[in-house]
Amino acid sequence: MKIGIDLLWVRPGICGGTESYIRNLMEGFGRYDEANRYVLLVSKDNGDSFAPYDRYANMERLALPVESASQPKRILWENLHLDRTARRLGIDVMFIPVYSMPLTYGSDIPYVSVIHDLQAIHYPEYFSTVRRAFLKYMWKHACRASAHVVTISEYCRRDLESHYPAATGKCSVIYNPVETKASGMSAESLKKRYGIEAGGYFYCVSAMLPHKNLEMLLEAMALRKRRGEERPLVISGVGGDKAAFGEAAANRGIEELVIDTGFVADEVRDCLYENCRLFLFPSVFEGFGMPPIEAMRRGKRVVMTRESCLEEVTRGKAVYVEKPYDAEEWAEKIDAALALPEERVDFEEYGLRHVVGEYLRVFEKCAGFGTVGTAGA
Repeated sequence: MKIGIDLLWVRPGICGGTESYIRNLMEGFGRYDEANRYVLLVSKDNGDSFAPYDRYANMERLALPVESASQPKRILWENLHLDRTARRLGIDVMFIPVYSMPLTYGSDIPYVSVIHDLQAIHYPEYFSTVRRAFLKYMWKHACRASAHVVTISEYCRRDLESHYPAATGKCSVIYNPVETKASGMSAESLKKRYGIEAGGYFYCVSAMLPHKNLEMLLEAMALRKRRGEERPLVISGVGGDKAAFGEAAANRGIEELVIDTGFVADEVRDCLYENCRLFLFPSVFEGFGMPPIEAMRRGKRVVMTRESCLEEVTRGKAVYVEKPYDAEEWAEKIDAALALPEERVDFEEYGLRHVVGEYLRVFEKCAGFGTVGTAGA
């Protein structure tokens, strides 16, 4: 098969977990799929970021005349030209790793779309009226017109099918691929960069958005400080109101205990995972939630909520806060986790080889080969 992958939507360093997902998945396609060819459809301004995949013989990059930084122009180009480009290239299956299947779809090429979550339905306040309407329409279109729809947890599948019944019967759960690598950095580099010691800080990877529930961590940190237990909280991520977050930390008198790294390179993030004492994840809404898996793969104890898909994807192996908005319980569960030894959880079901196999079953079914069921269920 010749499989096209639409990467025009990727704005490097901005798309967060969705970008990590597709880069991990393409790494898996490169390593483990010797039977098929992949055409990576990239833009003028993001193409260089995909150069590392040139080392795989089954992958080729094609730079298209559009810039990802301009979302309206990119969306217009996709709708006017993407399907036509796929036909010209002789694509057998078109893979859309997000919701942006062209509205002008008219070929007989099967499209496989991925819908990661329905955040605009659950948190409409994050989106303008126009953006919210656009997302809802695109989700509806993807469910109706795609040959197959992939989503990333059983929670998301139930949510998707309840809002878009057209997805029922052609929706598979394929969990996100999680690639865990050694950072290659020393703990000493963290001390020089952030003034923190190995084992001497808590870590969190998160955008600063309300559903990430970071204020509860600030409250818990303030409680611990009043008890004489001062350990820094390091947060990495993009998106949200950083100024408001900084003000919230200052208002609680813990600004010296909160280190906001902003966006960091993968090796820095991995080094922060490797050397933290605990990983804290207070989010109350996720489609999958890769950071807890990344931490647990490294043997770190994780304190988190059970909300949305989070207990599902962590398989009940974290330390869970029952009341996500109770700072006292957060402080108690942090203390409980500190008393536990480190314990590595491999999560083989999120390994690249396994996840690639699940996607290939979908692609083969859509191209007229094999069968596909609900993966990951």
